[in-house]
Amino acid sequence: MAEIEGAAAVREEDAFDLEAVRTWLAGHGVALVGDVEIQQFGGGASNLTYSLRTPEHDLILRRPPAGQKAKGAHDMGREYRIQSALQEPFGLVPEMVAFCEDESVIGSEFYVMRRLDGIIPRRDLPEGLDLDETRARALCTTFVDTLIKLHRVDTSLPEVAAMGKGTGYVERQIGGWSTRYRNAHTEDAPGFEKVMAWLAERMPADVANCVIHNDFRFDNVVLAADDPSTIIGVLDWEMATLGDPLMDLGGNLAYWVQPDDDEGFQLVRRQPSNVPGMMTRAEIVAYYCEQMADVIGRSSITPEEWKFYEVYGLFRFAVIAQQIYYRYFHGQTTNEMYALFGQAVHYYEDRCLRVIDGSI
Repeated sequence: MAEIEGAAAVREEDAFDLEAVRTWLAGHGVALVGDVEIQQFGGGASNLTYSLRTPEHDLILRRPPAGQKAKGAHDMGREYRIQSALQEPFGLVPEMVAFCEDESVIGSEFYVMRRLDGIIPRRDLPEGLDLDETRARALCTTFVDTLIKLHRVDTSLPEVAAMGKGTGYVERQIGGWSTRYRNAHTEDAPGFEKVMAWLAERMPADVANCVIHNDFRFDNVVLAADDPSTIIGVLDWEMATLGDPLMDLGGNLAYWVQPDDDEGFQLVRRQPSNVPGMMTRAEIVAYYCEQMADVIGRSSITPEEWKFYEVYGLFRFAVIAQQIYYRYFHGQTTNEMYALFGQAVHYYEDRCLRVIDGSI
């Protein structure tokens, strides 16, 4: 079988009972006959993702990480139900196979889905995928259009409506992420108190209530192998919900590192947003608002107004990084990659403060 980019041998601490999964899948109509090639994807740092392959089946298994988890996080059943609900109205989701809530099978809940075979852009474009400025612009536009397509899903559909908690999304996010940061704080982490206070004092009203992904970035999309400007699927629905679409865009752009950004931001770049031809963050915001004017009630947003969403996105990323680092700090994982997240948290506090004071 062909190699899967980004997959490698399963880490010992993340191994599970393959035979138990084989038996469970057989009970759900999927027979893994003979040897099963099992690998683990190393790109993510939250839920654990594995490839299970035989000549007949090409599957993905998702399960939560070991160690302390934030309340409500890593809900495999919810992640499964969200993707099932979006199969028809959105379409760009993997085919779900089955969800297992019986933790006795492998020690945690998990679900299995079909793998989407395509290209997943990570920190840099895959070798051999050379995009000129025109093609890079086309891919970038498709990327933003896919987010817009998601934000336009009909939220009155019962299965979709069940994803949300009603109005007040902005307020819930600022309070929730602030609490999560304080709960995951370690003695070597920055305080972030000034940033949290600034956000709490400047919360705007929700502009709309849309389906939002909450982790929309290039390494969570799958490109068609024969046409890299076409997106065939969106992955990692762990944090999807109903909420303010500008908050989702702010979270998205916290990952968007462009060529003129400082060295610190370049070091944390996780996607090929620096490729010549890609839009800048300001261009994405302008394009998004123009295309979504009928939904968000405006066709543009001033830089001063956007500042809130930008700081929110950066702060939210820092909280996620700190939650991951917390597990490493307390010896709940031995993955040395997680140590780097602690350094990133310090950078993101500094960047938040510089956005606030207008120095960047």
